[in-house]
Amino acid sequence: MLVANTLSSMTWSVNLMIGAAVGGVVAAFFGRDTVFILNALSFLTSAFLIAGMHFAEPHAEAAAPLRPRDLVDFSPVLEGIRYIRNHPTLFPAVFAKAGEIMVGPSWVIFTVMGAGEFAVHGHRINAAGGAMLGMSILLAGRGIGALVGPVVSARWAGRSDHRLRLGILLGYLTIAIGYGLLGVSRTVWMAAGCAMLAHAGGSTVWVFSTTLLQLHTDDRFRGRVFAADLGLASLMFATTAYLCGRLLDVGISARTVATGTGALMLIPATILALALRAKRIGKARAAV
Repeated sequence: MLVANTLSSMTWSVNLMIGAAVGGVVAAFFGRDTVFILNALSFLTSAFLIAGMHFAEPHAEAAAPLRPRDLVDFSPVLEGIRYIRNHPTLFPAVFAKAGEIMVGPSWVIFTVMGAGEFAVHGHRINAAGGAMLGMSILLAGRGIGALVGPVVSARWAGRSDHRLRLGILLGYLTIAIGYGLLGVSRTVWMAAGCAMLAHAGGSTVWVFSTTLLQLHTDDRFRGRVFAADLGLASLMFATTAYLCGRLLDVGISARTVATGTGALMLIPATILALALRAKRIGKARAAV
């Protein structure tokens, strides 16, 4: 299961890495409109490939057909939250993705810093092209990190619950270091390296938390638990992206926001460290 989740993360990471790198080069030399056309064609190609896939899913086959009112029915999410409330061991995993506070700000910070701080200048590259190339290098660094992180850490974690939870904690700390250093980066390549480091930790958190939820959730509740998991994460990402934009609008520099984002990552890291410590103490007392 951990291998499957790692492979799933790898495909996303490779897409981000290649898309950002190729998109930036194409935008720099051929303009933004060309990038939009190529991107649209890539979605049509993806739709064609997906149309040929067929899966057997007993839970979905037994369910009633989707109705329009189901689109605004959040009862499955609430059922997932109730299930989690009755199974406290799931808490660290279900809130782990929401603890990745940097995901929302990353889209804002990389765009602003790539265009303003790390625009690439060179032969035949105009100002707009250089700004887009700077953004793409940072995003490509993020993609490389997301690719490497779980590949390296999955072999260490194996199927150990303790190591999976400890890996989430180490992932948080890695994100904190990466964004802290991003705020003082002096070159685009150093900034890309910081993005790579940070999102190696971020991808590890994502893969390990997904694996823990799959291992410890009953099959019939799994979809509802993941609805709660991803719903909480999406709410956090949207909120922090908005707040990041507001901070930039009032004049706080992108470097300060990046460093602050790294510092904020110490909050979920501390909460998880205390939870793991309490769990370890509880086991020790039970053994006595």
